[in-house]
Amino acid sequence: MSEVTDLVEMLEKTGIPMSNELIEALLRTEPSDFTDFPLESFWHDFPVPFLVTDSGVTKTISAPHMIVTMLHHLELDEGLHVLLMGSKGGYLATLIDIICGHGGKVTIIEPHDEIAEHTSNVLERRKQCGLIRVLGKEALEDPAWDRDVDRVLFTGSIREIPDFVELLIEEGGFILGPFGGRIQQRLMKKEWQGGAWLETDLGGVVFGPMDIRESERGFPDPLFIADEFEDALILISSVLGENSEEVYRLERLVESLRELPPGLPEITSSFTEEEIIEHPVIELLMTEAEWLNELWPTFVDILGFDLEGIVPDLEEPLFGKRHADFTP
Repeated sequence: MSEVTDLVEMLEKTGIPMSNELIEALLRTEPSDFTDFPLESFWHDFPVPFLVTDSGVTKTISAPHMIVTMLHHLELDEGLHVLLMGSKGGYLATLIDIICGHGGKVTIIEPHDEIAEHTSNVLERRKQCGLIRVLGKEALEDPAWDRDVDRVLFTGSIREIPDFVELLIEEGGFILGPFGGRIQQRLMKKEWQGGAWLETDLGGVVFGPMDIRESERGFPDPLFIADEFEDALILISSVLGENSEEVYRLERLVESLRELPPGLPEITSSFTEEEIIEHPVIELLMTEAEWLNELWPTFVDILGFDLEGIVPDLEEPLFGKRHADFTP
């Protein structure tokens, strides 16, 4: 455990607030119990992978300074019930379990079966102080849930508090998490007091997206695409200027996407080329193809999604030529 001790000493020197209970939890928890990947990056205060999924997605345990920061702001105490949105391999839940003690409870909501199974297997090998359980997102729809949650921690970025979480928070309980899009987020504490959310801004952070809601969306969801384009606007406006024609057109496109009627069908493999092209979302994007053409590769780089494999081959490519201002 010498590496853990050195890590704690390093974090103390940075001035990050750490209670005695948090320090004890760190010293009692060996990170190697939660990952088979080398821990060199973790000892140097960087994230470390704990799993590469079958689809090739790397899932990580957050950097130590961010873990300590989040646990400090959670204001943990014995006997609390903490809802953890996203497993982080079980490491974060174990630290919370030690701090909250024998009367405490940690409920992990992990939307991906593969990650949930991995986390459950890891936690089964460890002795727990209180209760740690790993559930899928369908558990949030269980009517048996009571408003007995004291803290909620989101381990990925979200844009707003999901309705199902609002129903779980006790008076005086609060939510902690990175609120914003893919590019810009703020670590926010939102406390439920007297029927309203009281917000405290704890500073800028960078997290990957919390995909509980996104995992339920089919393509092409116009609201999802609008959200992604709004994120891209932050970068594009800083490069091209807030008054540029591209920024203006993208802002109008976002408005048009949000105005599309709800309940549009998901494009599936059974769709013909004609049906795909006539889909309202694709049709809207295609009408903007002339100017979107140069920006689309930037969207792919920033946002990580494309229409390849969805939109059929056309005589002229729909999107693809990189804008000169974004060419290295």
